[in-house]
Amino acid sequence: MRRDGPRPLSFYLLAAFFGLFVLFLYGPTLTILVLSFQGPQGGLTFPMNGVSTFWFSRLWAGLGVVDIWAAFRRSLALGIVVMALTVTLAFFAGLAFRKGFLGQTPLFYTAVASLIVPSIVVSLGIGLEFRLIDEGLKALAAWTGWGFLQDHGTVMGLFTSALGAHLTWTLPFGLLIMFAVFNRFNPAYEEAARDLGATGPQSLRHVVVPIILPSLVGVALFGFTLSWDELARTSQAIGGRNTLPLELQGLTTTVTTPEIYALGTVTTGVSLLVIGLAFGSFLLIQRRRARRVTLPGT
Repeated sequence: MRRDGPRPLSFYLLAAFFGLFVLFLYGPTLTILVLSFQGPQGGLTFPMNGVSTFWFSRLWAGLGVVDIWAAFRRSLALGIVVMALTVTLAFFAGLAFRKGFLGQTPLFYTAVASLIVPSIVVSLGIGLEFRLIDEGLKALAAWTGWGFLQDHGTVMGLFTSALGAHLTWTLPFGLLIMFAVFNRFNPAYEEAARDLGATGPQSLRHVVVPIILPSLVGVALFGFTLSWDELARTSQAIGGRNTLPLELQGLTTTVTTPEIYALGTVTTGVSLLVIGLAFGSFLLIQRRRARRVTLPGT
């Protein structure tokens, strides 16, 4: 639609405000990106001292006593597991709430309550819970004399306490997305599948999942990215080995070179890669769906 006459002053004021907001939102990331490509004599602030990939090569060689790539692999593995569990649990929970069951309202509020509880409080609570489990196992070992319990160390770890802490953050988002999706889902599709002889599992596999697949991709994206950069909920519930965000937090007080910026650029690149893969998957799903709907010769 073509507009006649000049735009009002409010348009330019809102446009300037939006531009400042975008600059505030992405300016720090772009600054870190630029400073990570400094020369060997570069520092942590502008002006830049040369342009090179020197600090990325230093990062690849390792950051002193910190095994940054081990932390990278731990965060990546944890993010993938959290993503898979978030998609699976949110999907089946959405199906369950769609059908309805006794006690669903209290269960819903219990599931989403962790969103309003401070993250550090959740982390402290989970850490305390697992320490109590450790104490219980030690008491059981002393009572029974079972040596393998005495030497177990701690049950806190990447795929126990840290996994639970991350799921308290990712699952509520997955549930809310699935609730929105199933509220708009037309049950006539399932009824048509049953009329054609499909069983419940067949209807779920060939009708429900293909229709809501883009939303499942979105839940997977939420699950991975929220786990990938989670700091507060991990801090007291990780055990003896840190994830990448915890290592980054520690390095901010010890590393005084652009290596920390290079690491930030790499981690941001991983997040953008995941977003790109999710967006590419969504486009692929849409194209495949369009090819199935379009008849030959039309």
